[in-house]
Amino acid sequence: MLIKKRIIIGCRESVFLTLGNKKKEFIARIDTGARTSSMDMQLAVELSHSKILKTRVIKSASGVGLRPIIEVTIMLAGKKIISNFTLADRSHMKYKILIGRNIIRKEKFLIDPLKKLHKNIIIK
Repeated sequence: MLIKKRIIIGCRESVFLTLGNKKKEFIARIDTGARTSSMDMQLAVELSHSKILKTRVIKSASGVGLRPIIEVTIMLAGKKIISNFTLADRSHMKYKILIGRNIIRKEKFLIDPLKKLHKNIIIK
């Protein structure tokens, strides 16, 4: 198998989140089992994001529910990414941001569960 110019990321990655005029760093959970990326609803409120694009029915470990979707700009592994995120109550969870397959596939990231945080490698 030939793999060209793929960025390897781990199960946890540093993410810079930009909403409105504010930029903040978080540690995000990389989740290949999640179709769509998600962020904590309170975090979106704190960062002054108010434009909801649409709502969608989402199936998760906690059941089925209707979630709002917003467009968010993040920096992950040195790449600026604009993508849709669902909003959920993640206040009881360790990670306020979850990166799902919508970003992993689009950006063609490879996941290495042994990779340490903050060390990005490009395979040429």
